[in-house]
Amino acid sequence: MTTATLPSQPMASTQIGTQIALQLPAEPSEADLQFAQQLGVKYAVLWTDGAHAGYEYYASRRELFERAGLTIYGFGNWDVHNQDAIVLNLPGRDEKIEQYKQHLRALGKAGIPYTTYAHMANGIWSTAPQTTRGGAPARAFDLAQAESGHWFGRRYFMPLSHGRAYSEDEIWENFAYFIHEVTPVAEEAGVKIGIHPDDPPGVDLAGVPRCIFGNFAGYKRALEIADSPNVGVCFCVGCWLEGGELMGNGVLESIRFFAEQGKLFKVHFRNVDAPLPHFVETFVDDGYYDMYKVMRELVAAGFNGVTIADHIPLMAGDPRVGTAYTVAYMKALLRRAHDEAGA
Repeated sequence: MTTATLPSQPMASTQIGTQIALQLPAEPSEADLQFAQQLGVKYAVLWTDGAHAGYEYYASRRELFERAGLTIYGFGNWDVHNQDAIVLNLPGRDEKIEQYKQHLRALGKAGIPYTTYAHMANGIWSTAPQTTRGGAPARAFDLAQAESGHWFGRRYFMPLSHGRAYSEDEIWENFAYFIHEVTPVAEEAGVKIGIHPDDPPGVDLAGVPRCIFGNFAGYKRALEIADSPNVGVCFCVGCWLEGGELMGNGVLESIRFFAEQGKLFKVHFRNVDAPLPHFVETFVDDGYYDMYKVMRELVAAGFNGVTIADHIPLMAGDPRVGTAYTVAYMKALLRRAHDEAGA
């Protein structure tokens, strides 16, 4: 059977308990698949661009990964993620929203249950890379030196990335418009949308307030506006730690709240050396937070979804080394959390 004639696929269950997934290329090599198998990972998270996005491609990826013993938990599309036209109501907004709806429909037809969405108008902001333990290169951000953000081949610059300053009311109004358009489609398709925090969170950058997904109160209000079991949280522990007190609620308390609401869909498992105004991403066992507390809370809260290693410092000049180290560490934490819960 060719992908062109694949029927709609049964939706993969998201009632899977707390699982560790690997973020992999949508066009994996045999070595990529073998790497996942050797790590003992059963779930994958993929991303692609607008040129490939669509049912036939998603279905072909599902078939390929399942042959390797891997279930695709989530599939993102860079071309409908962090879109300034959506966040700021720029020309082309409705076309972007329609593209997002098509993404959701294609995922649902292919039986892929989840996608991550981020709502940043001027991308992820970083400053010059720094080193963490053992001289490993790592992403850093220093608010005093911030000059530009980036996303998917675009750069956004201080002082005003889009020519003027935007109000918080505008940002909220535009979010409400977007989420009310896409939520019915997500529900009909059976796809969950997990919204990622702003990175960095809690600060205004280049005239755009990060007032919704840069703090706990913003998330709570946004989920109330969406009012849907299909709209929830991609909880990035690293972003929450970046924000620190600016988030208005702690990591564990926020995980517990979103899990109790049935809105915790995916977790990015990473650590930083300090909260804003200046942080460096570091190894999971080397930051200012005890990541075992996170894993223990996920298990205690009955989290049904995947957690992935994310933004890993470069180790021994080979990205796979750091990934293997982090996934192994996460597996040990998860086993300990289950043992403790069982005891």
